[in-house]
Amino acid sequence: MAKLNLGDKAVPFSLLGVDDQAYAFDDYADLIRVVIFSCNHCPYVRAWEDRMVRIQADYADRGIRFLVINANDAVKYTNDSFPRMQERAREKSFNFPYLYDETQEVARAYGAERTPEVFLFDQQGILRYHGTIDDNYDDPAAVRRHYLREALDAVLVGSLPPTAETQPVGCTIKWK
Repeated sequence: MAKLNLGDKAVPFSLLGVDDQAYAFDDYADLIRVVIFSCNHCPYVRAWEDRMVRIQADYADRGIRFLVINANDAVKYTNDSFPRMQERAREKSFNFPYLYDETQEVARAYGAERTPEVFLFDQQGILRYHGTIDDNYDDPAAVRRHYLREALDAVLVGSLPPTAETQPVGCTIKWK
């Protein structure tokens, strides 16, 4: 399996969103893009979902676009099926495209292994941060390091993130 490393260019993709529209990485070429591999059933994802929505809301008017991708095998994990993705997006009022990587080609191209797993790209599509959202999935009030926010703040001013890579924490992607 391929794996993107810091400094690599993003692998472009186009995937179907839960609103039945296609979304491509290159549709947001002038923005900082955050690709997050996610799903419906993982307790780590569920713990971080509200923070994902909040971060997208906090940074949307600053040129940040989240693209959240579910690549799990929906045959083995029916809670991760496209109809269930649509339900979850409505329940949680997702303010970002929630995309279905049914073939798992995008997840493989990125080298994603966990849900959630974050890949932050600058306006040129260069990977500047990879890892986890923050240092405490379990208790938002106990977070001491807001890795994704710190990386976004740095990239917004043209700097490298203070912490460019962290260990993704979450469930494994459910491969076919």
